[in-house]
Amino acid sequence: MRDTENIRAVIEAGADWIGMIFWSKSPRHITRVPDIGKGVKRVGVFVDASEEEIIAAAGDYALDIVQLHGSETPESIRSLRQTIASATKRDVLIFKAISIKSASDVSCYNQYEDCVDGFLFDTKCKTVGGSGEHFDWNVLTGYKGSKPFLLSGGIAPDDAQRVLQFAHPMMIGIDINSRFETAPGMKDAQAIKQFIEQIKNNRI
Repeated sequence: MRDTENIRAVIEAGADWIGMIFWSKSPRHITRVPDIGKGVKRVGVFVDASEEEIIAAAGDYALDIVQLHGSETPESIRSLRQTIASATKRDVLIFKAISIKSASDVSCYNQYEDCVDGFLFDTKCKTVGGSGEHFDWNVLTGYKGSKPFLLSGGIAPDDAQRVLQFAHPMMIGIDINSRFETAPGMKDAQAIKQFIEQIKNNRI
């Protein structure tokens, strides 16, 4: 997200984390710091960015979480963790996106488990996320890791019941994006509010 008023509306709708995309090829690419306020986590999304780019964004945008969507290696992530901790002097979490098409893709998490704080499981596609397409969430029974994950991949306003039917002990949240947009980077706050209410009301 990148529009201050839209961000505030989405926070009021119940969102806990706000994502900002720092990949220049994305139609959602952010170019200025929005006034997000406090009480919500700020997530920076990067695709094969340099340590310098990530550290600069973490400082300028007060990021709480760095989400990596490229071909980052475990070695590069370990280096980033050390550098970002030294540069920011605060605890910035690192999540790695894993692209999923079949059960065999899930095992990719193994190589990253000792260097990240969590994962995001997304649909494997030709683009870097934002495809609006689902993958078969049942394959995530193959995830036996100790790190939490976010469920992603084309989740839409009418998927609340499908989300409620999915259960995994390490899932901590749901990532929503393109299917809740009125335009790239602009979210339908009312649709998000209704979706969150459906999830919460059915979990009580």
